[in-house]
Amino acid sequence: MFSGSKNRLGSGFAPKPCVLPALPLKLRSFAAFLFSIVILAAVAQRCAASESDACPRPAPGSVVRDPPELRSHDGVLDAELTYFNFRDAGGQEDFCYQSKDGAESPTLRVEPGDLLVLHLKNGLTRSGLAWPGSPAPAMPRAAPMPRVASPCASARMTPLSTNLHFHGMTVPPDCHQDDVLRTFIQPRDAPFAYRIRIPSDEPPGLYWYHPHVHGFTNPQVLGGASGALIVDGIERANSRLAGLPERTFVIRDQDLLHPGAFPAKAGTVPPPPVFRDAEGDILNTGTGTGKPAKDLSINFVPVPFPDYPPAIIAVRPLERQFWRILNASAITYVDLQIVVNGAPQNLGVVSVDGVPIDENGMDRDRILWVNHVFLPPGARVEWIFPGVPAGSNARLITRSVDTGPAGENDPARPLASIVGSPLNAAPGSELAASPAPLARSKLIWLGDVRPVRTRTLYFSERPQDPHNLNSPTVFMITVEGQTPAPFDPFHPQPNIVVHQGDVEDWVIENRSREVHAFHIHQIHFLLVAWNGESVDEPFLRDTINVPYWDGKSPHYPSVTLRMDFRDPEIVGTFVYHCHLLEHEDGGMMGVIRVLPRRNLSHGR
Repeated sequence: MFSGSKNRLGSGFAPKPCVLPALPLKLRSFAAFLFSIVILAAVAQRCAASESDACPRPAPGSVVRDPPELRSHDGVLDAELTYFNFRDAGGQEDFCYQSKDGAESPTLRVEPGDLLVLHLKNGLTRSGLAWPGSPAPAMPRAAPMPRVASPCASARMTPLSTNLHFHGMTVPPDCHQDDVLRTFIQPRDAPFAYRIRIPSDEPPGLYWYHPHVHGFTNPQVLGGASGALIVDGIERANSRLAGLPERTFVIRDQDLLHPGAFPAKAGTVPPPPVFRDAEGDILNTGTGTGKPAKDLSINFVPVPFPDYPPAIIAVRPLERQFWRILNASAITYVDLQIVVNGAPQNLGVVSVDGVPIDENGMDRDRILWVNHVFLPPGARVEWIFPGVPAGSNARLITRSVDTGPAGENDPARPLASIVGSPLNAAPGSELAASPAPLARSKLIWLGDVRPVRTRTLYFSERPQDPHNLNSPTVFMITVEGQTPAPFDPFHPQPNIVVHQGDVEDWVIENRSREVHAFHIHQIHFLLVAWNGESVDEPFLRDTINVPYWDGKSPHYPSVTLRMDFRDPEIVGTFVYHCHLLEHEDGGMMGVIRVLPRRNLSHGR
């Protein structure tokens, strides 16, 4: 995920006609020029908004605004969200959450121990409903389910069904909390109440929420259905963050706004061949360039192919800030880097996937200084942004990612220009200046716990029609010894059974020609080996990339993960899957059941 350390951390709608103010012919300073550019971008952003759309999106080149926030008060965050979809002028279907006061996809901010109450109304409509990009993947179907009184037992999965998954949270996999196997809310249902008690020992950091309806998650998240969730108090785990201004950035992907365009500045040579898989996605060119499979956006500001007009992040010169970054893409990997005047900058990473890198508090105030951070879909990072000089050429970019010959093309491209000017306003939020230290966890550090058993799981793919290699792909994740098969949401038995209190090692192999991102609900894990070689990482994750197989090696690429089932909050049934959501929808998911604790002790 990271480089520069010894650790392996690895669409907006068409705007209404709008007149922009003219740029003054004479400006007194370069800083004034930059400020004028920021103002013009802000006006352009407002011009792109439309009151007739449920979820207005900024125009390319807009200033990046932090998402609106809903904060807890007196130990409770009680909020209403309505889930909308709408068709934009380009024909794409967009999704978003809207709060009672009209805030789009707000960041939910809570403290450990708080009660989070979300009243979710399903406002999806059939009007213009279509699959962005590729058609819906094939999935096992049972007879139509009768309508039932409770969304907790409906099992009715349709393009108009929804629910919420609170990615990374250590909360029970129960209805009204974090169940995605049986809880499905329909458009005609009354608002559905999620009631989650944030554990008092929940690590402070960045989490997120999104729908998780099997077979239909990919188009909804691809359409923007996601939002950040912050458990406050990270400055209590790392005092070097005290008082820093903070920013939150959500990177999303979407279908190409200009799918027929050729790469910029490629008119003098023939364009490279464009390959497509059975789902219609562009395959990896292996060059680090070419047409991407998806466009990217940052806080909904699109950065579309082929010209990639960067969004604008406005900062004050040389001001240190605390940045929280979520890769909420449905299928796109990013490898983030900040480049100033052509030189990569060191970034101070303090948290991964919502967990401070302090080994349960044994090594407080740790910072890993790296020059780029690799994030698979679903992963998060929190880092110290060191600041940029006024007038510098500073950019946030993603480097190219080799996803394998069967993977999507994720080329290098800019995301945002970072404009340093004394005229820029300070961020609207900052961390506490004098935080009380966070209590050290009572758990033994996961790396010091002996696992009770080791399992092997593997990713694999096959064509739906064995006689037609161009037929849609069936995606699978299989426990060694079981018969490979795509996920069946109606199968009554789990793939894996463990007991609360267990710690296991899972070897995850990739037997396919494209990368996969392993994710499990309810828990975090520790990477202990990469391709069989031991790794000493001081941080936990909930999502990790598994490299692709070259098709020739007798050994499959693998990661060995120490899985932590010690927390009593996780008793119940939940899922693990590839977080490339097209793969998840196509069957690359399994079920684990955590039974109540036996009379044993592991790592307590």
